[in-house]
Amino acid sequence: MYPFLSDLRVVECASFIAGPSCALHLAQLGAQVIRIDPIGGGMDFNRWPVSADGRSLYWEGLQKGKRSVAIDMGRPEGRQLAVDLITAPGAGAGLFVTNYPQQGFLSHEALAAHRPDLITARVLGWRDGAPAVDYTVNAALGMPWITGSDRNGEEPVNHVVPAWDLVTGAYAAFALMAAERHRLRTGQGQEVTVPLSDVALTCLGHTGQLAEALTTGDRPRYGNALFGAFGRDFATADGQRVMVVAITARQWSGLVKALDLQAAVAALASQLHADFTEEGQRFTHRQALFPLFDKAIGALTLAQARERFEAGSVLWSSYQTLRTALDTDPRLALAAPLFETLGHPSGLHYPAPGAAASFHGTPRVPVQRAPHLGEHTDQVLAEVLSLSPTRIGQLHDAGLIA
Repeated sequence: MYPFLSDLRVVECASFIAGPSCALHLAQLGAQVIRIDPIGGGMDFNRWPVSADGRSLYWEGLQKGKRSVAIDMGRPEGRQLAVDLITAPGAGAGLFVTNYPQQGFLSHEALAAHRPDLITARVLGWRDGAPAVDYTVNAALGMPWITGSDRNGEEPVNHVVPAWDLVTGAYAAFALMAAERHRLRTGQGQEVTVPLSDVALTCLGHTGQLAEALTTGDRPRYGNALFGAFGRDFATADGQRVMVVAITARQWSGLVKALDLQAAVAALASQLHADFTEEGQRFTHRQALFPLFDKAIGALTLAQARERFEAGSVLWSSYQTLRTALDTDPRLALAAPLFETLGHPSGLHYPAPGAAASFHGTPRVPVQRAPHLGEHTDQVLAEVLSLSPTRIGQLHDAGLIA
């Protein structure tokens, strides 16, 4: 955590990954984030992965450093409390993150009637407001047809990491801060919509994949081969697997030298009239090149390959499970300043990450655990809305807060 945004107060009403991760990024840079949850938890409060007794590790991972207010928003009085919190006065307040529909009591227009300079960052599925999640957007864009091996035939292969959710959350945080800077200059609030589908489309456009599809057609499957350059997984003599990549000419020459393949590669280049100093040529002729590397790497144990690759500054990694990586790989050590071991709402103690960025002129503030559901209800209502203990007690008695 860092203190940079400590003068900002953000209210979050969101589920799943994109919206909560947007507010998480802001919280880890110092913003005061108040999360409004339904009493009993929202639709992702028990989402997997879970602890042995069913507590969501997913939920507590995304809510670190936030304050939780539990309100019955199924009743008009509860909805009014939520609106009051979102639109409460304050120079750095009036910032709202949500993935609720654009219509209803949390519409920007309805909220802005109470605070005209409100900024709403709203994560959508499709641009028109239709619902979508990462996996349905990815399917619609055709990514599962180019994921996996050609041995998958006509079967689509879904990805494991929800990339569009994660990118959308980060982009929404960036967009909200841009709108906040605009408000500082002009006093103007506004709604910023960030659809998963638009984030996915722009990412594919930025990386040339839209232009590729429009001009040369859909990309076929290439399995683990790195598209457009040299790279693939290879098996070692002791049954391990390594991912080896050579994108630049220097990486290529280092890899060839590390495996003593200079003569064999030169002969193949002459035979094919190819120039392997060009990355595209290495991809075009990958099926001729791969057997040379299969044989050379297959004659080495993992330890021998590591020694050669590290001596030659080869771009590579061994394949390992996540648990093995966390236990044995010093580059991924959870003892790094990025992590702190905390006691979590699940009752478990494990390392939790703070902000991914390191600001070398500013020390980190300790990582904060996720809240228990509704943990800060009374505190937030007293601080933000100036409600008295008597009034807060009445709201408890009426079942409007928990």
